[in-house]
Amino acid sequence: MNDQPRATSRRHLLGAAALGLAATPLLGSTAFAAGQDAQGGGGQGGGGQDGSGRGRGAFVTARGGELRLDGRTFRFGGTNCYYLHQQSHYMIDAVLNDAAAMGLTVVRAWAFADGSGHSYRALQPEPFRYDEAAFDSLDYAVQKAGQLGLRLVLPLVNNWPDYGGMQQYVSWFLGLADDSYGDGTHHDKFYTDADCRKAYRAWAKHVIQRRNRYTGLRYADDPTVMAWELANEPRCRSDKSGATLLGWAREMSAYVKSLAPRQLLAVGDEGFYGRADEADYPYSNYEGNDWLKLTALPAVDYGTVHVYPQNWGETSGNKPGTDATGWGTRWITDHLADGRKLGKPVVIEEFGLQIDAARDIADTTARDAAYRAWTGAALASGAAGDQFWLLTSRVDDGSFYPDYDGHRVMWNNDPANPTRTTAELFAAHAAAMTAATH
Repeated sequence: MNDQPRATSRRHLLGAAALGLAATPLLGSTAFAAGQDAQGGGGQGGGGQDGSGRGRGAFVTARGGELRLDGRTFRFGGTNCYYLHQQSHYMIDAVLNDAAAMGLTVVRAWAFADGSGHSYRALQPEPFRYDEAAFDSLDYAVQKAGQLGLRLVLPLVNNWPDYGGMQQYVSWFLGLADDSYGDGTHHDKFYTDADCRKAYRAWAKHVIQRRNRYTGLRYADDPTVMAWELANEPRCRSDKSGATLLGWAREMSAYVKSLAPRQLLAVGDEGFYGRADEADYPYSNYEGNDWLKLTALPAVDYGTVHVYPQNWGETSGNKPGTDATGWGTRWITDHLADGRKLGKPVVIEEFGLQIDAARDIADTTARDAAYRAWTGAALASGAAGDQFWLLTSRVDDGSFYPDYDGHRVMWNNDPANPTRTTAELFAAHAAAMTAATH
């Protein structure tokens, strides 16, 4: 069995290098603006039209294997930009303006930052204690996204130790060392320890029910928040049966859905199939996930899929006869076919390739061809949406956000932009997904 786990380089680089940017002073007022609840129709973004002329009063729903908006099928091309919850208003404006200019309609960003004593500004410095001032960036990002007609997907905790994550909960209550990239024996207690579960539930309730200082709306009442996710890439390597993760997801999905019944809910997992008799790592039970069972949970509205064949060993150099592009296309179409059988929409919510000839992608042209194949498969095979990893823009000094993990994509705001052709193909794909709405 190829038991190569998700490469740690991307997560570690983002967790370490991006922290320097996270220390940027927050701009704008941190005063809390009460406003009115959406039920009363007051507050910016509570319904009707925003400054852009786009309506933002309707919630995206799931029905009959589709996402729906205003009585029509909703399909989208989108992206990820994890750092919105930590950065200045300038940086938030820059990347969300670029997303809107590309015609993207959904952005996935973190809604967690756990633990004190780190370089990032913690939203939850300690269990059950929340730093209201630290929410300024996330509040502003939600407001800005709404003004631009963008929708957000917000995971509530990280599988990885970047920005705290599940291991931070385990450290708080059990004092155990981080083994997130090891066998997960400590990490996986997050799913079963009563105190960890209680703290996670309290965090979810606080975020979902808190009132945004800029919009005046509770997060649960803002259609800009398209979906909540239980976690980013949850894994439970210590229980390969999948029962531990499934039990946790069943409990927490029902709870989170009760807090935000008008918004969508997803698990946020990568799509590992959990087959005990399968030798191919992503289809095997190595990570303790069972995508079919997780997606079938009653409170889960759509399935999520991540696509990283290079990180998972699905390349010709590692497996003769395999190539990263072809394998990724098959991974996408397999999940879309299985989603139809489940009667659930499926979103390809993270995908990326690094330029690395030894791992099948020799240059930008080859990577663009792979992305074109993947997005074409998503469009043709009925994906509700897809979100590339990752869109970045300018930082506070006017320079571009560093390419920490080799997946950076930037819009056409500089003649020297090395990802111009990639951004253009994603913009064209987003237009095609929007056109497929009916």
